[in-house]
Amino acid sequence: MTRVKKSAKVPVANANHPSLVRNLDAAKYDAVKIALLKVLPNKSPGLTQIQLRGEAAYHLPEHLFPNGEKSAWWIKSVQLDLEAKGIISREKDAHPLRWYKV
Repeated sequence: MTRVKKSAKVPVANANHPSLVRNLDAAKYDAVKIALLKVLPNKSPGLTQIQLRGEAAYHLPEHLFPNGEKSAWWIKSVQLDLEAKGIISREKDAHPLRWYKV
């Protein structure tokens, strides 16, 4: 009998829906978190969603995101989690929205 190894999971919150918590792949989550924290500025003005997606995707490992596959979804999901946890913040009254590290 062959056992399938389950990947580690991490609980991920959502700044827009505080009661919503999902368990996502920990390796992908960690890779995206590192990429986001690498590219986000320490203060306002932050990066727009398009800038954030473009710059963070450049730092994602190819073996986890071949050809950038699903990277936009992962970047948004981790961004919302980091925002819910107070690690990053969105600028108040900015259009388009911008994020930076707290």
